[in-house]
Amino acid sequence: METIAIVGLLSAFVIYFAVMIAVGFIYKNKNKSTGDYLLGGRKLNHFVSAMSAEASDMSGWLLLGLPGVAYLTGMSSAGWTAIGLAIGTYLNWKLVAKRLRIFTHKAKDSITIPEFFKNRFADKKAVTSAVASVFIIVFFVIYTASQFAAGGKLFHTIFGVDYTAAMLVGAAIVIIYTFIGGFKAICVIDTIQACLMFFALLLIPIVAILMVTSGDASVAGTFDPRMLSPIYEFNPATQTFEFISVFTIVSGLSWAFGYFGQPHILPRFMAIEKPEAIPKARRIAMVWVIISMASALFIGIAGQIFFSTPLSDSETVFLVMTYGTLGAVPFIAGIVYSGILGAIMCTASSQMLTAASSVSQDLYKNIVRKKASDKEVLFVSKLAVLLVAAAAFTLALDPNSSVFGIVSFAWAGFGSAFGTVIVTSLFWKRLNWKGALAGIIGGSVTAFLWFFIAKGIFNSPVYEMIPGVIVSFLCIFIVTKLTSPPPKEVEDLYDEYKEELEGQKT
Repeated sequence: METIAIVGLLSAFVIYFAVMIAVGFIYKNKNKSTGDYLLGGRKLNHFVSAMSAEASDMSGWLLLGLPGVAYLTGMSSAGWTAIGLAIGTYLNWKLVAKRLRIFTHKAKDSITIPEFFKNRFADKKAVTSAVASVFIIVFFVIYTASQFAAGGKLFHTIFGVDYTAAMLVGAAIVIIYTFIGGFKAICVIDTIQACLMFFALLLIPIVAILMVTSGDASVAGTFDPRMLSPIYEFNPATQTFEFISVFTIVSGLSWAFGYFGQPHILPRFMAIEKPEAIPKARRIAMVWVIISMASALFIGIAGQIFFSTPLSDSETVFLVMTYGTLGAVPFIAGIVYSGILGAIMCTASSQMLTAASSVSQDLYKNIVRKKASDKEVLFVSKLAVLLVAAAAFTLALDPNSSVFGIVSFAWAGFGSAFGTVIVTSLFWKRLNWKGALAGIIGGSVTAFLWFFIAKGIFNSPVYEMIPGVIVSFLCIFIVTKLTSPPPKEVEDLYDEYKEELEGQKT
């Protein structure tokens, strides 16, 4: 890469890094309590809430993983997954957002999902909170590892830097602004990054197609129309097209349910300032999601036309296409790369903060030191950010790590463990803490076993989300029905929540 190009790219990155860290310092002195650090004092406006939720949701998966699958195998499996995610986004905002915002506030102003479980069910021994926290930490270490891996691929692809060193740079930036600024800083940065992602996703495929249609033979590849088919899938191993199974379609659509249990997305609902602003946030979120995912799929398909020789790593299709289209204007290319890096960082920061809140608020304060001061809990939260980052970094050291594969597993784990419990908590008065606990354990264990045994050994085409959710729902229903009803205080709390919810509708 020429010196001028390197300078242009680095200039964009330096400006980007400076803005991110500056935002962290701006909000440093605004964190007066653990609630401020972990949930922003419930003062997010609807635009920031919407953009932050979607940016932290989509991450490097949207810009590396999804285009990579579309480039490698075609529109079929990637397209069904995208449809499932669009459906899940809408249902999450429509069915969960307002209910969760109201109920968490009613339930002793719960600021984390495990704390909500504890207060929702009057679980005085905090068993549900402790178990939920353990699974959050485990799955988020895995999830954060996928973001660090994506960051490593980005810097390695652009600058040829060693993968581990590249991953270290990206991880360091995330840790700094997360450690300093907390939730509000993350949400503001997420909003900036969501705008950058949107710009990048729209710009690159348009320029790429214009270059190909203008007759630039140096970039024109071959293209098989079957790559656009919703029922055909290209098999790289056999170099042939095959009909996709009904399991592939159902598995792709099942990604929708995962939204209900994502502990890094749900706090955006909990933090919005006014519940009545949620419909506005939902409309903003849906426009962003539909256009962004359609663009990401188009980038993967456009890669088949744009590259004259196949890429060795399909998940770098967006990265390589960016330099192929904007290499002549490296500063603009650097801005696009910053958008990609932003997608990675905003999810990693949200995940680290959520995992840290489980360590400090749900394990340390509720179990280890119930009389811990707010200052002490805040210190433990920041220490936990470092520990989670270190564990995720270690897990992502393999340069062959698949961003799509890691995210897929973690997404299924959260959907199976928490999605079922969140939904039943909001809609079923009879649910008790024993049923909720059974659902968390049953769903997460099933997802683990299905991934490592059914898929890993027997090569099952069924996504682990499906059996995980089914088992979790069965555990919730059976255990709740076989055990005593919740105490009166739990039923009264549910009635208060329903009364306020109904008041919002009128």
